[in-house]
Amino acid sequence: MITLDWKIGFEIELLAPSGSSRQELAAAIATAQGGQVHRFFHPQSEPSKVPGKPVFHNLTLGFEIRDPQQRMIAQCVDDLTLQKDLNRQAKPQAGWYRIVSDDERLLRLIARQTEAKAPLETVMEPIGDLFGTVPEPGPGGMRRVNDQSGASVAIAAPLPGERERPCELITAPLETDHEHQLETLLSLARHLKFTAPVEGATHLHFEATPLQSAPAIANLVNLLWRYGAILKTLMGTNPHCRRLGPWPETLFTTVNQPEFRQLPWPAVQQQLHRLKLTKYCDFNLVNCINALPYKNTIEVRILPVWLETTPILQAASLFTAVLHLAAQGEAIAPGPPEKYTRANVQALLQQLQLDTEQIDLWLQQVPQGKARKKGFQ
Repeated sequence: MITLDWKIGFEIELLAPSGSSRQELAAAIATAQGGQVHRFFHPQSEPSKVPGKPVFHNLTLGFEIRDPQQRMIAQCVDDLTLQKDLNRQAKPQAGWYRIVSDDERLLRLIARQTEAKAPLETVMEPIGDLFGTVPEPGPGGMRRVNDQSGASVAIAAPLPGERERPCELITAPLETDHEHQLETLLSLARHLKFTAPVEGATHLHFEATPLQSAPAIANLVNLLWRYGAILKTLMGTNPHCRRLGPWPETLFTTVNQPEFRQLPWPAVQQQLHRLKLTKYCDFNLVNCINALPYKNTIEVRILPVWLETTPILQAASLFTAVLHLAAQGEAIAPGPPEKYTRANVQALLQQLQLDTEQIDLWLQQVPQGKARKKGFQ
């Protein structure tokens, strides 16, 4: 059994078999847990090919499973980065749609004013009422809302072929009994023949509160700046995974300014806000810097998809040790990125104060010089 002493949320990108959908996994979880499924709008963004509009924002259909006390157990949502497995020529499935706009503020308003359980034919009517117009039908069953000047507000349209199959399985933040709770969910996904997508990844969201101080965040940046490439190779990061990459060098130089470690946390937040960091990188600090009340986390984004619980928790245990080291009082000196060698991996593992069994477990991955693919046997 792997025991973790950190609150962690797990996000595992999966793919439903052809003819199935993420809704079926949500329904299976609800049945197994004695809960209910609630349909909701999940916000996402994607690059646009329309000139002058670099990004389109989407509301896609997600499914939240709640226990009898209405507490979230998990969510099954879309992830627009998962594309290569899908047949784009497939016909849209009845009842599946998305809402698209070039302004995410409008979509946040739409999500509050509409019901995700409403059908495509009527879902935009409350938005038309807001703007004093009537939704206009369009090709393929779409519904467009314009304002009174004729400017486009948003479009609801049938979901493109097989987009009901991607399923990012998002757990509630787990404080204890991580192994049992995660295995309960993944065993159902395996039973329903869900698989790992070509571009898939696993994300770990660690509670950020213990790291929200200048010394701790500087330590964390110095550790991951130095050993980030080693960790990606050790984890077997999926080369097809999208929206990964290193931090800008300005983050490294900012946290290593002589006066940085003496700053109070609000001043740290101000300095790091100026860097305009993005969440689309190997290690996401944006939620931590913003201290979002519903997702105050540090996110590790470099894990591949495992459908087995053990390798996920082994990786989580390693990164928990990284966070514990960063949170301790002693300053961690900056250094250049290290290459992936057995000696450098061993130096990292010993610095993390892992026990001999854990060190041996990870060193088993090193001699072949290959990215980790399937977890431990």
